Amino acid sequence: MNDRLQQLSDAGVSIWLDDLSRERIESGNLAELVKERSVVGVTTNPTIFAGAVSDGERYDDQVRSLVQAGKDVDEVIFALTTDDVRNACDVLAPVAERTDADGRVSIEVEPSLAEDTEGTIASAQRLWAAVDRPNALIKIPATHEGIPAITAAIAQGISVNVTLIFSIERYRAVMDAYLAGLEQARDAGLDLTKIVSVASFFISRVDAEIDKRLEAIGSDEAMALRGKAAVANAHLAYAAFQEVMASDRWKQLAEAGAQPQRPLWASTGVKNPDYPDTLYVTQLVVAGTVNTMPEKTLEAFADHGEVEGDTVTGRGEEAQRTMDAISALGVDMTEVFLALEQEGVEKFVGSWDELVETVKGQMEAVR
Repeated sequence: MNDRLQQLSDAGVSIWLDDLSRERIESGNLAELVKERSVVGVTTNPTIFAGAVSDGERYDDQVRSLVQAGKDVDEVIFALTTDDVRNACDVLAPVAERTDADGRVSIEVEPSLAEDTEGTIASAQRLWAAVDRPNALIKIPATHEGIPAITAAIAQGISVNVTLIFSIERYRAVMDAYLAGLEQARDAGLDLTKIVSVASFFISRVDAEIDKRLEAIGSDEAMALRGKAAVANAHLAYAAFQEVMASDRWKQLAEAGAQPQRPLWASTGVKNPDYPDTLYVTQLVVAGTVNTMPEKTLEAFADHGEVEGDTVTGRGEEAQRTMDAISALGVDMTEVFLALEQEGVEKFVGSWDELVETVKGQMEAVR
């Protein structure tokens, strides 16, 4: 077991890998990461699946069989991805059995449904039924239309990874949607202890967008604030989470067996090479959270990451001063977060298109 990653885990941070492939599952690599790198969960997206399908031959036999059965590209994608997630869930099942909320593997609803509430609900139901594992998580984006879909899925006992969260306002709406879903599930007689959710708060993209605007301003004060917004935004998110956890509404649900919707720090690979490559791990250490990392970030932390205690709790006021200072320079935060959400949806759709083209190529190759 790597000492640095073990220290991070001991600090209460659940380490999830932002990657999955059939190669990782069948070669034993995923199980090895669980054993030696403290990995207790997995997140996926269409780009990850596209890379997995194009990189190896482990999908060829299944693709060939599906093509021979007359399946179209969407049906092939559904079969390939749900099989991988189901098998990864089985690898992580021992983790899920010994913990309340880890050992989870996430799979995303079709990105084209980001502005379609009913379509998102139907997709979540279909994925949940197909994977058929209690330690799966269905990824639903925190768009305006996604919010009621979160409530509906939770109310039906579907565990959810809410993705694409950038602003505190939207995060509050996500937490409210989760609580509303739990209340409906409780009233319907469902076992709340079986429902798990995380709220994926995106990190590095916030700095990438705001840094660009600060550099355009160009003053010494603006330049000094580069690389500060993403962590400050996350610290504010955690303060909002603590506020909800202290509410009577949550306490009533907790008494009924509900689990907290843990904050998950997503997009934690550093995009600016001038910043420390473990920045979005070391500055976001607090018990009861998840950090989902690309393998490059995971290995960087294993090599030289430092755990300096809780770097999040009690930082809300300081974080607000940072965000206020950035706003005072003329950076419109509402505009920033709207742009990030729109860009996020477009990237999700683009990565789905990439997956479709990759699988089409594999289907042609085996014909």
